[in-house]
Amino acid sequence: MPASALSSSAHAPHRRWRIAVLLGIGVLVNFFDRVNISVAHDALRQAWGISALTFGVLSSSYNWTYGALQIPIGVMLDRWGVRRVGRIATLIWSLASFASGLAPGLRSFFAARLLLGVGEAPTFPANAKAIGYWFPDRERSFATSINDAAAKFASAIGVPILGLLLIGFGWRWSFIFTGFISFLYFLLFWRVYRNPSEDPRLSPAERRLMAEGNAQPESAPAAHIHGAPLLYLLRQPQVIGATIGFASYNYVFYLVLTWLPSYLSMSLHVNLLHSALDTSIPWMVATVTDLLIGGWMVDALVSRSLLRRNGRPWLVRQSVLVGGLAFGAALYGASFAHTAAHALIWISIAMAGLGAMAPVGWSIPSLIAPRESVGRVGGIMNFATQLAAISAPIVTGYFAGRGNFRASFLIAAIVLAVGIAGYVLGLGKLRVIPEPA
Repeated sequence: MPASALSSSAHAPHRRWRIAVLLGIGVLVNFFDRVNISVAHDALRQAWGISALTFGVLSSSYNWTYGALQIPIGVMLDRWGVRRVGRIATLIWSLASFASGLAPGLRSFFAARLLLGVGEAPTFPANAKAIGYWFPDRERSFATSINDAAAKFASAIGVPILGLLLIGFGWRWSFIFTGFISFLYFLLFWRVYRNPSEDPRLSPAERRLMAEGNAQPESAPAAHIHGAPLLYLLRQPQVIGATIGFASYNYVFYLVLTWLPSYLSMSLHVNLLHSALDTSIPWMVATVTDLLIGGWMVDALVSRSLLRRNGRPWLVRQSVLVGGLAFGAALYGASFAHTAAHALIWISIAMAGLGAMAPVGWSIPSLIAPRESVGRVGGIMNFATQLAAISAPIVTGYFAGRGNFRASFLIAAIVLAVGIAGYVLGLGKLRVIPEPA
């Protein structure tokens, strides 16, 4: 990146950050929808008499459609763009949230969760594509961290808020509440989001900063450029390594997202209100490390590395990816805890590491993808991460039904070790994938 671009960034307008905040709000709302079911575990069990394993299946049902659509959604995003796909998607997930709260029985609730997965499927591939368009390379980690920290912050504040709604008004109103705020976000996204080429208020200075900083160029009309073929991308070591590494992160993320309140109540006998409040602690820690380490610190170190003649910005990112997954294995320590306080210390250490590496992991598609292929690379990555997200609640539910959370946490640590190998051996130095012949 030219030094002139680095020095001019402080003087350029900051319209691009409006987009980062908008996308972050979307993720916040998105994860209110996702975490809602973990808070409602006891209420759903009482209403429909479901077992721990059935709850695990129900928790993962959202990820079935979400995961199945990742690769098609990547193609749609590269073909039709973030704005068009995003508007349709936000409307669908709003309707699905309302449908969950109004579901008369288990089957209709299950169907509503499947529909929620359809609506929220474009979220992270679309955000990766939008951030690639709007942000220079040196700002991409922090811009991504705003989105990813919103996922952690949603769990930190969402679990207590939804828990209080559930206690005061019943589980149905907690889902209706998320439907209402989802619809408000649909209206906001419709009004605000534009690509850089469509935004009349984007100044020439900021547009120049983005271009000089290697922001992803917008394509010619979709009829002429379709990006790299899926089979070509699937054969690339960078894509394979990034996918394995981030799938391991997502396995642990969804284990904690769907089972932490239940783990505290089932293993450590914490009541519903206190488990909801205690659950917010690891997520708040993850929010802080997400922004400060995965976002601000990584961008600062990458900028410094870019100014050096022999700088290695890839090493900064790779170190955070590997170190974050290594810290995530601290989750296993919680299985030896006899009090909620001790368990929360171990889980907070794990989530601190995962929070720090997550923004870097999400920024990988925009760093390695060929031209107009960010959506496809993001779709491939997110498809595998959703397989992990489907597995985690079910595997945990199987062992939780037998009162054995220790086995679940041990499996999570092994999964993280596989992820570290994927990043080191496959992703390597984060080189851009060559254009196909």
